[in-house]
Amino acid sequence: MNLTRAEARERAELISVDSYDINLDLTRGDEVFGSTTVVRFAATPGASTFIDAVTAKVHRVTLNGVGLDPEEVSDGVRIQLPNLAASNELVVEADALYMNTGEGLHRFVDPVDNEVYLYSQFEVPDSRRMFAVFEQPDLKAAFRFTVTAPEHWDVISNSPTPEPIRASAEDADTPAATWSFEPTPRISSYITALIAGPYQSVRSELTSSDGRTIPLGVFARKSLMEYLDAENIFELTRQGFEFYEAQFGTPYPFEKYDQLFVPEFNAGAMENAGAVTFLESYVFRGRVPDATVERRAITVLHELAHMWFGDLVTMRWWNDLWLNESFAEFMSALAAAEATEFKQAWTTFASMEKAWAYRQDQLPTTHPIVAEIRDLEDVQVNFDGITYAKGASVLKQLVAWVGQDKFMQGVREYFGKHSWGNTELTDLLSELEAASGRDLGEWSAQWLETAGVNTLRPVIETNDDGVITSFAVAQSAVAEYPTLRPHRLAIGFYTTADDGRLRRAHRVELDVDGELTQVPELAGQQRPDLILLNDDDLAYAKIRLDDASWHLATRRLRDIAESLPRTLVWASAWDATRDGEIPARNYVELVLQNIASESDSSVVQVLLRQLATTLAFYVAPQDREPMTAAAADSLWDLARAAAPGSDSQLQFVKAFAAHAQTPDQLDAVAALLSGDLVLEDLEVGSDLRWELLTALVAGGRMGEAEIAAELERDATATGQLAAAGARAALPSAEAKAAAWDAIVVRSDLPNAAQRAAIGGFSRVHDTALLEPYSQRYFDSLREVWASRTHEIAQQIVVGLYPARLTTQETVDRTDAFLDSLGDEAPALRRLLLENRDGVVRALKAQAADR
Repeated sequence: MNLTRAEARERAELISVDSYDINLDLTRGDEVFGSTTVVRFAATPGASTFIDAVTAKVHRVTLNGVGLDPEEVSDGVRIQLPNLAASNELVVEADALYMNTGEGLHRFVDPVDNEVYLYSQFEVPDSRRMFAVFEQPDLKAAFRFTVTAPEHWDVISNSPTPEPIRASAEDADTPAATWSFEPTPRISSYITALIAGPYQSVRSELTSSDGRTIPLGVFARKSLMEYLDAENIFELTRQGFEFYEAQFGTPYPFEKYDQLFVPEFNAGAMENAGAVTFLESYVFRGRVPDATVERRAITVLHELAHMWFGDLVTMRWWNDLWLNESFAEFMSALAAAEATEFKQAWTTFASMEKAWAYRQDQLPTTHPIVAEIRDLEDVQVNFDGITYAKGASVLKQLVAWVGQDKFMQGVREYFGKHSWGNTELTDLLSELEAASGRDLGEWSAQWLETAGVNTLRPVIETNDDGVITSFAVAQSAVAEYPTLRPHRLAIGFYTTADDGRLRRAHRVELDVDGELTQVPELAGQQRPDLILLNDDDLAYAKIRLDDASWHLATRRLRDIAESLPRTLVWASAWDATRDGEIPARNYVELVLQNIASESDSSVVQVLLRQLATTLAFYVAPQDREPMTAAAADSLWDLARAAAPGSDSQLQFVKAFAAHAQTPDQLDAVAALLSGDLVLEDLEVGSDLRWELLTALVAGGRMGEAEIAAELERDATATGQLAAAGARAALPSAEAKAAAWDAIVVRSDLPNAAQRAAIGGFSRVHDTALLEPYSQRYFDSLREVWASRTHEIAQQIVVGLYPARLTTQETVDRTDAFLDSLGDEAPALRRLLLENRDGVVRALKAQAADR
């Protein structure tokens, strides 16, 4: 199933692809579908190569009119193509498998009405699961799809949907029709798409910058349409179109723009050209935190940016995946802040994306932003915090260094020169250099080709009157990644204003480089109440406060008037907690004493997640239970004190339920669920009911009968997933055994159900329930990795790792398995090293929690 970069490079030197004609028959039952592909391509005469085709059965292979024996040339993954001509026509007729893993062509049955829904997910290497294809991004071609499906379905692809033509007799049990799409422009196979089923839609349109009318569609399953907020999606789309077309100087490149919310999706979204798919959780069945609404908006803008960066211009090979994702990540935050209601998007970026980047960059598996991608297995584990968040953070710093106008000027030239082509990093850097007049070679070498995160600290001297006599910024790096880099950053001086809030009184922006950078312009200034390095969050670095600023910030964190500097202080405190520099209990106290004053929903959400991590992993084991109970009491107090119907009220209730463990706490959760206790204007809808019920299940208060009753009340796909998670959370040896058997032994769960069961399995108050599975986990890894698809295997490897057994024994067992594994499976090895690091870090933090 793998493909190496060397193989891809060799194949690209031998062939160039003109077109694909793909005929799909979706009327053959619930296991396989018919897939016939006609490929026209040029090649070096006499050469041999292969085409990718993951199939159930290959019926016919014809190359230039000559039949090839499928038994000889096909192994179910590749089809060998010998003795090519200068111009070639290949026909492959096969049966392909529907998937339930979220890879290839995924098939889902809605439990509400038993309707079948299909969608494709191809990144990285899974278009080959739907049709025969030269599966690599630099072999672009035009794709024409012809699809036969039940007549009552809607069929959506990259090109506009044509009128269907009846393809079955009038009296057929399930009347069928055929949709014949026009060819796409020249695109990579991984952004082709097919979405089919009785999806319902809302339609609109907009006018592109070149005067074209662009049809818009928003789609969802029939049973979810009542919850679909299509107008919000259309508004964000229009704002994004206008912003991107102006910034990029290039009109939207495709004929239409559909956005489809699909079931059992593995990621947040996928940038299929003109047919973007999103996970269904973004169709809100009830009140959700404002942070989730903002995350949906950022995702909409992220995928729209890909229509230019990724789809119109595409990386040559997956080592430049980071540039695709980092650029979309940066542009989505910029667009949100400058063109939508989400003006605080950079605060969210600092709180979420950068925290992800800093965590990833401190793992033993960290890598340069420009990673060495040797094969498909490398890239499949590289959708990480470096590829997305660190890359975007570094682009943000680059924009601050060269100027946004110059940066966008270079981007416009890049699109002008490389539309519909494939590029490498140097193609973009050369345009940015020409536009900015800066040499980016050294910048690229230091920021893109080395790994690790630097730490910046202020070095301050003052006289007896509190006047600064010397100010410098010290930079350090860990021994494993010793590079000291140039940073463009700001230093903010914050003083207490007349309203009692801490507000910025002075700011200086400068370049920091080397071990110590003097800042002479700050000498002579009166020392302020708070000094904040990396004010405005321009740089990518861990920040430490000086002692005086740290003590003031922890006492008066809520008094910092603006959300971004407040978030930067939060981030510094979290870094210090994770690094074992401050006791974990101090961070718990800091969160619980200040979170009520936090105005940004995304920051509240991140803080509550970090609080949960701290209580579960970083607090000293002997104090974990009482501290968790005390934290739950505090969260309940915060929930009852929050403004009725507020975002904070909802988030505090959800967090309280997740941590509830004492009899009184579980009584409160039960009363919220039953309605005996009502918090003013708190909407207890279906999704919150499941969270409350699962908390009671994990606490031993409710069981299978209550789960079944709730599922009868909410007999939807979402309800089924919640029930699977709740059943796996039952605090009994029998329930854990049943969950383990379903996930690891039987391996018959669809991707979303497996993910839910894994989440429930690890949700325990008593970790003794997990102890029997620690060694069994390691014993099962090789078989899991060898027999499951990448997505399913990764869920198990990461989700079932015995991290809750935070002991040296877990580290030792991991080391023993890694020793036995050797270089057998590099991607599996990487995931385990990252799992191990979490336990090692937790043990260090626990030792510091005194």
